Amino acid sequence: MKVNKLNHVAIAVRDIEKQLSFFCGILGVPSGEIIELPSQGVKVAFLELPNVKLELIAPLDKTANLNKYLDKRGEGLHHISLSVDDISDAIGGLTDKGVEPIDKTPRPGAEGKLVAFLNPKTTGGVLIELEEE
Repeated sequence: MKVNKLNHVAIAVRDIEKQLSFFCGILGVPSGEIIELPSQGVKVAFLELPNVKLELIAPLDKTANLNKYLDKRGEGLHHISLSVDDISDAIGGLTDKGVEPIDKTPRPGAEGKLVAFLNPKTTGGVLIELEEE
């Protein structure tokens, strides 16, 4: 497996509109539209910088699993996303090396590309998302 680039850094937030106001209004980061993902119980906004994207990720409602994460850890870094050429090959190769995937089968991500998450217990405590280019 070869990582092509850092795709994005995801930040878990409770109020996506408030954080868009901070990142875009105060820091001057170009604004991104809010996308609702009912199947994942979240809404996201991607903010494009010249060298990387920031993803703001917020619970869609009170039943979203992300609420448990926010209650336990609070707002802040949620995951990093790394781009790979062949996600199925990457999952297989990493599994062979003792890395435990959360998603054994890739699934569509927020931008429609295939993604799979790796268990932080086997990645040094960092939730890593692989995204197929």
